[in-house]
Amino acid sequence: MTMALTLGIATIGQAPRDDIADLFASYAPAGTRVILRGALDGLSDDEIAARPPLSGADTLYTRLRGGQDVKISKAHVIERSPAVLAKLRAHGADAIVYACTGDFPPMEGDAGVLFPSRVLNGLAAALLPQGRLGLLLPLVEQGEKLSAKWARPGLEIVFEALRPSAGADEIAAAAARLKAKAPDLVAMDCMSYTPATKAGVKDVLGDVPTILGITATARVLDEMLS
Repeated sequence: MTMALTLGIATIGQAPRDDIADLFASYAPAGTRVILRGALDGLSDDEIAARPPLSGADTLYTRLRGGQDVKISKAHVIERSPAVLAKLRAHGADAIVYACTGDFPPMEGDAGVLFPSRVLNGLAAALLPQGRLGLLLPLVEQGEKLSAKWARPGLEIVFEALRPSAGADEIAAAAARLKAKAPDLVAMDCMSYTPATKAGVKDVLGDVPTILGITATARVLDEMLS
């Protein structure tokens, strides 16, 4: 009898995040148990607000309990992440996804953890060795930092900000602004962007190839677990 697999998901915000857990479950082998924990679990809104981002480089976007959009400190998340990874391993996770497309330094307990930023960067490098890469990112103040993250010889970076919770009109407007910059490839650089967000973007971008962080990572995870 084959034992069911356990997938651990670490988020930078708070559990529950059913949108993230359900999507990964839909790509994982049948019967996979999904456990999700957040770096900011157990903290009140006031405690989170007491550690605001100190700069654009320290700024991450996430959703807290109740679905509110917030800007949080990357340094704060990094401090609390090893405990989250340890909890997921203690619950028997066979694989762990760190559900953020940000670029993170080595952290205690991160051996074997799947980081979406590495998936997206690898795909972009394979699909667009040279050319103009368009980024969609949650916050305009992240532009400089994320452009530096993606930079490599032969690649020009252009970007537009798009809140993951945006409605159809806002999605279309951001996609139109990005299309005007003539990207050869678009990467949606946030795990809170959904397939529905991508569909709205593609309605405007047309035949411009577009990669979505969460589904690209989920497909890699399926390869790992199947």
